[in-house]
Amino acid sequence: MTTTPGLRATFRTSAAAAAIGVFFALTSFASAQEVSPEHLKQARSAIASIGATNQFDSILPQAADALKAEMIQKDPNLEALITSTVDNEVLALVARRGDLENEAARVYAKVFTEAELKAIAEFYATDVGKKLISDGPLATRQLIEAANIWQSGVARDLAQNVADKIKAAVPAEPAPADPAAGEKAPEAPKQ
Repeated sequence: MTTTPGLRATFRTSAAAAAIGVFFALTSFASAQEVSPEHLKQARSAIASIGATNQFDSILPQAADALKAEMIQKDPNLEALITSTVDNEVLALVARRGDLENEAARVYAKVFTEAELKAIAEFYATDVGKKLISDGPLATRQLIEAANIWQSGVARDLAQNVADKIKAAVPAEPAPADPAAGEKAPEAPKQ
């Protein structure tokens, strides 16, 4: 079963967001914890196995494209110079991608033990782990669709059940009398 790159990115984004959320929840505990080089190595291995930072690969190219567009709009006659200069600067900054990997490793090392990181890396290296990475987004999307259908049905049934119970508990009011039926029509003035 194949998934689109966007779905894989969505799954990885969710996994990374969940891990980062856990990290911030445990900040006070994590900041007191020392991280050994071996622990960081296990964290890098786990990060690589789940592709935790892959979702950030587009940051530099997107920043470059936005900068080019902005600068070219301001000075269109310098398009070639702007494009080559931005491209060269992007290449110079590519090496800084490793900084993100190091920060990600520290985050994971503070949240997970060495043993947990090793287990994560080992699991995601298996066929099942690889399948979870590739097909997890599809399963998540289908689960969300199923949950939306379920939510609609539950909300509909709740409203109907409550309306039925209230209707049964409240006595029916008599229909209002038609005031025209009991009154005589006013007499026409005599001439």
